[in-house]
Amino acid sequence: MRYSIHFFVLAFVGCIHLIWAQDNKTNFQIEVPNEPNWNIVSEGSRIEFTLKTVGGKGDSVTFVAMQGLVEGMEFDSTGYFSWVPSYDMADRTNTQKSIQLIFEARNNQNETATRSIELKVLHVNRPPRVEELKPFYVQNRTQNIYRIDPNALKDEDSDPIVVIPVTETLPEGAKLSSAGELTWQPSLTQFNNLKNQPIYIDFLVEDQPAKSRAKGRIKVEATQMDLPPSIIQIPKGEYFKHKENTTINLKFFLSDPNGDDDIAAFDFVTDNPDVPSSTLVKNTPNQYEFIWTPSYDFVKDPNDSLSFTITFFVIDKEQNRDEQKIRFTILNAVNEAEKDRQMYDLYRASLVEAWNLVTQLSEKEQELKRSYLKAKKGKKNRSMVNAGLGATTGLSPAVIKAPQTKSIVSAVGGTTIVTIGALEAAEVIGKPLRDLLDRYNYVLEKKIEIQNKGDVFAREFALKAARRQNDFAKKRDEFRAALAIKGLVTLDLDAGWENKKEATDKAIGRTFKDFTPLEMSNRTRQ
Repeated sequence: MRYSIHFFVLAFVGCIHLIWAQDNKTNFQIEVPNEPNWNIVSEGSRIEFTLKTVGGKGDSVTFVAMQGLVEGMEFDSTGYFSWVPSYDMADRTNTQKSIQLIFEARNNQNETATRSIELKVLHVNRPPRVEELKPFYVQNRTQNIYRIDPNALKDEDSDPIVVIPVTETLPEGAKLSSAGELTWQPSLTQFNNLKNQPIYIDFLVEDQPAKSRAKGRIKVEATQMDLPPSIIQIPKGEYFKHKENTTINLKFFLSDPNGDDDIAAFDFVTDNPDVPSSTLVKNTPNQYEFIWTPSYDFVKDPNDSLSFTITFFVIDKEQNRDEQKIRFTILNAVNEAEKDRQMYDLYRASLVEAWNLVTQLSEKEQELKRSYLKAKKGKKNRSMVNAGLGATTGLSPAVIKAPQTKSIVSAVGGTTIVTIGALEAAEVIGKPLRDLLDRYNYVLEKKIEIQNKGDVFAREFALKAARRQNDFAKKRDEFRAALAIKGLVTLDLDAGWENKKEATDKAIGRTFKDFTPLEMSNRTRQ
């Protein structure tokens, strides 16, 4: 007997250890590198890592990227990831850009695991550069003004730049401002020397706030021509194509060999009357901006684009004229922000519908659970039925009063007596225990089914990029079809039920963990 008990204990402990080992083995997860700052990369640098898994019953794993991959990213089925972020990922104001990725691993036992990873891209400053500049033609006995062409001063990070003069190369009386304006009124000797041999003025271009520098040079020559005013356009170009709701911003710098005071007017004409004259803004007497945002209804349906020409012109006091013709094409565009909002509303409405059904099923689950416990209790407390021999001819109630008790006595026939506790019998009449248990299990099964499908739908379309895919509408219809539960009579759900709780983002997120509100989704995409 003692050996049998010992064997039974050893067998029980072995089973417990086997169950624990199996449960621990099925904890299938994705592991990420544990090196410090493994997920931080600078623009123009390469980031590499390999995902691994732990747990699980399988011995081979296949990885896929569920969401978040951008152009240039490489990820294969072995979990190897490689990427060189471009220099336009971050900038001087937003020095860090976060990219959220979602990966899935599946082993040969069909176990799956998902993992969300956030990559942080750090901004890298690139120094400015100076392209070839047109010569500075100066006149005798005139305050000559030359503006360095902003199109020739390049900064690939779009950083603000300032011009720093190299004073050793500036002729006497010349000044070069930080904005790139060079002024000089040469003396007669200087002008005569200049006619014989041109000079060069050096300067530095420095970006902010990094203080990186590049060197430029201006060739200065003498001229006796009476030149007309000129227009410098930023950015350069004679043809621009933009979508609706995109801001068009052109800057114009005016100059005149005889001085800026000689400029009489600057304006534009166009063959499209829908371009308002208020789009031309005067900042200074010699600096203007063309700022215009064509609305979504600028291109009338069913046209896909609209082209027109704008001619900008400057006139000086002597009626000398310079002009710049620009051809514009405006493309019919979809209001992406409004479309994303509509897609998100459909995404959220579907989850609200599922959330309401889960809540209703939870309430029905609790109601059936209470009914089951009451029925079970009623069965235990039911008074015993005492029956004697005799003919059973009818059922008639009788009340027996005692000093401390009150009972209902039903007389069946002459000698058959049935005694039932009034309250306990009322709780169980018409509610068999088996029926309550079957309905409880059915409600619980449907609740878990909707919960699982809601989790999958919330995770798959958490990002607005996923909702833009063509299969979103189809999968949303399939999800909503799953919410149309058959067997409502069996579930005994109230058709007029209303949720007493408010469908807030926080409430939905507690039920469906991967639900992403619109504001958070936007921050992830950006």
